[in-house]
Amino acid sequence: MTLRDVYPLYLANKAEQPNTDLAVTDKFTGQVATRVAMADAATIDRGIAAAVEAAAPMAAMAAYERQAVLMHCVKRFTERQEELAHALCIEAGKPIKDSRGEAGRLIDTFHIAAEESVRMTGEVQPLDISARAKGYQGMWKRVPIGPCSFVSPFNFPLNLAAHKIAPALAVGCPFVMKPASRTPLGALIIGEVLAETDLPPGAFSILPARREGADLFTTDDRLKLLSFTGSPDVGWDLKARAGKKKVILELGGNAAVIIDKDADLEDAAERVVFGAFYQSGQSCVGVQRIIVHDAVYDAFKALLVGKAEKLVCGNPLDENVFIGPMIDVKEAARLDDWINEAVAAGATLLCGGTRDGAMLEATLLEAVPASAKLYREEAFGPVAIFSRFSDIDAALAEVNDSRFGLQAGVFTRDLFHMLKAWDRLEVGGVIINDVPSYRVDNMPYGGVKDSGLGREGVRFAMEDMTEIRNMVIRRRPQDL
Repeated sequence: MTLRDVYPLYLANKAEQPNTDLAVTDKFTGQVATRVAMADAATIDRGIAAAVEAAAPMAAMAAYERQAVLMHCVKRFTERQEELAHALCIEAGKPIKDSRGEAGRLIDTFHIAAEESVRMTGEVQPLDISARAKGYQGMWKRVPIGPCSFVSPFNFPLNLAAHKIAPALAVGCPFVMKPASRTPLGALIIGEVLAETDLPPGAFSILPARREGADLFTTDDRLKLLSFTGSPDVGWDLKARAGKKKVILELGGNAAVIIDKDADLEDAAERVVFGAFYQSGQSCVGVQRIIVHDAVYDAFKALLVGKAEKLVCGNPLDENVFIGPMIDVKEAARLDDWINEAVAAGATLLCGGTRDGAMLEATLLEAVPASAKLYREEAFGPVAIFSRFSDIDAALAEVNDSRFGLQAGVFTRDLFHMLKAWDRLEVGGVIINDVPSYRVDNMPYGGVKDSGLGREGVRFAMEDMTEIRNMVIRRRPQDL
């Protein structure tokens, strides 16, 4: 299976090929794999204008019509699943097994949205809570917020695009999307499938663009919502410039997992080695900090190091490869520098630490100082660090010792420790007996602190993409 030589952008539901300015590289070989059309500011402006025109007809679509569009996508993505996985493997360097898994999640997310599209309900609300409101009754419903702007990242270019597009279609919001320049193919294939449907003209535009030329996605007042997934520094800057529109941010993290003294160590090690190193650690909920009880520290460390050393690195098209390249050499070199900085500050390298271009081995360290970047910042690569605890309160405090708060994992059989973690951890999600990397696409997903605002998960994104419209009915005294 090979990629096409060129891919168009999608402007107001239609494919256009104004240029082939964006080169998409094979992240393993570094060679240009295909070329993609790029949108300039004028094209983005046309996309937004088309979305504004589409707002009324999109809002007028019946629920079954929106559902039919989403189910068409489910059918076509299922038929093209291997093509989607192959394109993802090439453009992102994601191992082919993980790429197939993400293509499956794309299908799941659209299927969930199809189901939810016919379930949006309101409420009839009694208002006669005092004498002055006798005879009054209220009811409310949800209506589409209007044209939306979506900016998706490079690490899950299929599924994180789906978590914006599918809810928008489910509620009837037109949108413009900027996919990540390094991984635009998945979003463009989604656009190709959407173009097969009967969506109103202007319902969607998928417009690859350079960050420096894409300000309209953030600043244009015609857009009513901005949903951004990416780095914290970029996300908070976009929020500051977004004006009056609603802003949803899904940002980064340096996720921690606690291994309590009663944990099943073999099971925990199997899950943690996955959580730390799947897709080369390039996940905002990838395991970065491993906090282990003193009583099992040495045993768990030995187990995890042994498993990490067996992970196969290499060409992501190889079915046996678990760790492929990072997104580019620059990012791999940055993380290599962080590892060296930690070792120079007194950390011990337990395994890995070797880099070849964009390839970085699965790396584990211990005794990393709290001042080191590997402790404080988001590594976003195949690196995790060990620390130890003797008291659960101290372990929870260590998890919270971070500017991030996306998800955390706790391996324990102690019900009271589970509940204490749920009460105290300053994160958007607490995952018991699994890694923080775990996500199902219908659950509320998002963070606190520097990890973001709002929640993804189809139903919860749909709520963000709608507004409550209230109606009050007065009955005259003689009508009561």
